Amino acid sequence: METPLTPLEFARRTRKLYGDRVGVVDGDLGLTYEQFFDRCDRWSSALQGMGVRKGDRVAYIAPNTHQQLESFYAVPQIGAVLVPINFRLTAEDFVYIANHSGASVLCVHPDYVGAIEGVRSQLETVKHVVVLGDEYEAALSRAKPAFQRPEIDENDLLALNYTSGTTAKPKGVMITHRNAWMNVMDTLVHFHITVDDVYLWTLPMFHANGWTFVWIITAVGGRHICLPKVEPARVFDLIRSEKVGWLCAAPTVLISLANAPADVRGDVPRGVHVVTAGAPPAAATIERLEGEFGWEVTQVYGLTETSPFLTICEPRPEHRSLSASELAVIKARTGVEMIGAGELRVVDENGADVPADGQTLGEIVHRGNVILKGYYNDPEATEKVMGDGWFHTGDAAVVHPDGYVEIRDRIKDVIISGGENISSIEVEGVLLRHPAVQEAAIVGLPHEKWGEAPFAYVVLKPGATATEAELIAFTRERLAHFKAPHGVTFVAELPKTATGKIQKFVLRKGAAAIVRQ
Repeated sequence: METPLTPLEFARRTRKLYGDRVGVVDGDLGLTYEQFFDRCDRWSSALQGMGVRKGDRVAYIAPNTHQQLESFYAVPQIGAVLVPINFRLTAEDFVYIANHSGASVLCVHPDYVGAIEGVRSQLETVKHVVVLGDEYEAALSRAKPAFQRPEIDENDLLALNYTSGTTAKPKGVMITHRNAWMNVMDTLVHFHITVDDVYLWTLPMFHANGWTFVWIITAVGGRHICLPKVEPARVFDLIRSEKVGWLCAAPTVLISLANAPADVRGDVPRGVHVVTAGAPPAAATIERLEGEFGWEVTQVYGLTETSPFLTICEPRPEHRSLSASELAVIKARTGVEMIGAGELRVVDENGADVPADGQTLGEIVHRGNVILKGYYNDPEATEKVMGDGWFHTGDAAVVHPDGYVEIRDRIKDVIISGGENISSIEVEGVLLRHPAVQEAAIVGLPHEKWGEAPFAYVVLKPGATATEAELIAFTRERLAHFKAPHGVTFVAELPKTATGKIQKFVLRKGAAAIVRQ
């Protein structure tokens, strides 16, 4: 009597129970769930008409539109594998991912057709390029809703999600139907999202399958509000007009919302639930969103390779007596294992658990049902991170006495100055409490006395002023002096990946080779 664990099962149930409810809004377009799934079925039929069969790859380059959302149902329900590509990459990256994944169909939003036209001859396996506009709609209108539905095993591939590839070629993360189903259910255990809820797509759907919210919101019969481009004014407008109750965002997006001018924000509705991940959020950002906006911010942690969530930072009853600033510090931690994610440990270089003292650094390792099947066509990379039976995240963290884990850095970003470990995240969190600072990044640069030392790159708020000496003094007053930056460079913006992560290797590469005291 067993049936495979797959997020496609959520579509079946929601179509049956909530088919007449508006499930997807994209600008002026509103689709009931029945209309939405009819479109998915027709696209499944059209893909099969192009020769797509079980196991074939179908790639997409698109922002958060209803056509992109349809791909998360139309492609996997015919047993094909979805390849959602970061649309902010270069044409060269598009070619690499399409060829490496072996995509036979490439669906492209009109905004990115120009990039593809220039490299069309280099796409080795792509037989069909479909523009997600009139061409797509015409194919839907011609297709019949009936399609051949193959048997799907829960361990079949659902998606190939390519990592950002900031220091090497991107790797294809193999996510199975079971992986995705587990993350959906685990998220719904911790977040009480219901049929009445409205979700705003401030997170790119291509990023780890939209953290599986492409299926989570559908599972409960909630409403998706598509947002192709994140602009603070548009975000606040949609929150008001669509009565949005939930959104996901990287900390950099939250910073832009928290620091939006009053005339951009307008009246900010209270009670919005924010799920944040991708990098540890600063306590100052959480404090402002919760204290001034009346929103509820919850940090989760994971990686593309973990489907993606592993931990959640849920406040405990004993935290209710804390002040807003004290609670924000707790909520900025990485948190505890999610109920269904599996086992998480923080281990030293010998594989032993670090003491729960809030001080001793180790690497986060994990095993459970959300871990990737492996890296596509890359057994060496798979063996490197999973060979001992644990998935090695590359994240350096401590464990507090109450069991809460707190990431201090990527292992490669920990600064070792004069034999002392310095967490760039800790220093950044202090800088973000300065009233003039909008964004900050700390990197270790070579130093002739200390080996390396922390240096800051800072983006100031519009109209604000601050000096290098002022910011250094500000951090020295709040941290051990050796953790304070030795220098501050003011920049207009910080280099980031498409998912909002600061590219510290770019900052290190552009800095002077030797910085003298």
